[in-house]
Amino acid sequence: MGPVALDAMGGDGAPETMISGAVAAVRQGLDVVVVGDPERLAPLIPAGVSLPIEPAAGVVSMDSGRVAAAVRATPEPSVSVAMRMVREGRACAAVSCGHTGATMAAGLFRLGRLAGVERPAVTMVVPRTDGGRLVVLDLGANVDCRPSQLLQFALMGHAYAQGVAGLPSPRVGLLSNGEEPGKGDERVREAGELIAAFAERSGAIRFVGNVEPLGAFRGDCDVLVCDGFVGNVMLKTVEATAEVVTHIVREEILKTTTAKAGAWLLRPALRRVRERTDYSSQGGALLLGVDGVVVVGHGRSDATAVRSALQFARHCAADDLPRKVLRALERLPENPAD
Repeated sequence: MGPVALDAMGGDGAPETMISGAVAAVRQGLDVVVVGDPERLAPLIPAGVSLPIEPAAGVVSMDSGRVAAAVRATPEPSVSVAMRMVREGRACAAVSCGHTGATMAAGLFRLGRLAGVERPAVTMVVPRTDGGRLVVLDLGANVDCRPSQLLQFALMGHAYAQGVAGLPSPRVGLLSNGEEPGKGDERVREAGELIAAFAERSGAIRFVGNVEPLGAFRGDCDVLVCDGFVGNVMLKTVEATAEVVTHIVREEILKTTTAKAGAWLLRPALRRVRERTDYSSQGGALLLGVDGVVVVGHGRSDATAVRSALQFARHCAADDLPRKVLRALERLPENPAD
């Protein structure tokens, strides 16, 4: 199996943070190749660390507007070169912490879609309060989605949860502002009717209807479907809330000696909580639906998050994840929206 290709020019801290994360991964035994400008990357690699550089002339900036056009117009951007290495079999997976839209566009242009997939979706598995795991998609790849595409996400999420996460009968929910069928905007209501009709007609998925965010994280469903705009805002809101709560707790702990002593006793538990909720320990999200393993890291990823994303990508590639999802999708009826 080839190395994991890292887009070293993407992300808020690129290229320094990307190289630091790659070096940490290499020191833990992971095979990595960094993609980008050799003149900028080579001086950042410590002596004695085996970290090859794949040259790439351009980069798609985080503030690019029309990303598909930017990916096409930029001569050999680093994210596209990383995808090309996967397509050519010179890398087992690609990781980018750069522009999510550019990563999706490069994945589509260079790798193409899995058979039967209309639109890829950024997919992540997050912890639930009941101890289970929640598959959430889309988290940012598709800002404007048609109801038929939300049905496609339901099928993809079901296939991922069943074929990869090992859930025999995953419950699929549609993110909304209320559990009643009439809740949500026009697109959510139409998507709910479409998914419910398909589920009843085919029996291929177990649709539980509309689910509120709190219900999803409490265990009301195993797969949560939403469009990329809502999903991305929800994810960032969760991250912001966790950061605010952590800050408040730290402030309160420092106020009294008793609180400091209690916090010292709770350190192992608090560390485990952070490991379960911090994006830097989660690695990244999977671009589900392209013909290859593509991991989308957080734009604000630090070196720890980059290392985790590289490890996650290697794990997905070793598990032959795209083929498992494809086989799961092939078991579903064709033309689900008919």
